[in-house]
Amino acid sequence: MPVDLNGYWKMISNENFEEYLKALEVNVAIRKIATLLKPDKDITHDGDHIIIKTLSTFKNYNMDFYVGKEFDEDLSGVDDRKCKTTITWDGDKLVCVQKGEIEGRGWTHWVDGDELHLELRAAGVVCQQVFKKT
Repeated sequence: MPVDLNGYWKMISNENFEEYLKALEVNVAIRKIATLLKPDKDITHDGDHIIIKTLSTFKNYNMDFYVGKEFDEDLSGVDDRKCKTTITWDGDKLVCVQKGEIEGRGWTHWVDGDELHLELRAAGVVCQQVFKKT
């Protein structure tokens, strides 16, 4: 049985984020702003339907999907690309594969106690983020 991701999560750490943004070819001005932010995650998880809202003072990004169903993802709020995205469970981890211009792009979410972990991947670069449930 997959874990329950429901809740509001506040960022407590963000390692290697600027390198991850460089791998996505995000311009330097946006990178500098993005690295100063501490976005929150507001997650609604109902069976195979999951909505992940990433909220910050600069820009918000909403991801609404069904586990196991490929969809067209518009990342204009992130790096202005479009991907074919599929999200599946691997045990207790929610794994995303984003097929597009950037090789090896995707992420993994998992819960450990009252912490939500997010590993972001792109072009061989890995960023680790941790959020605490409020």
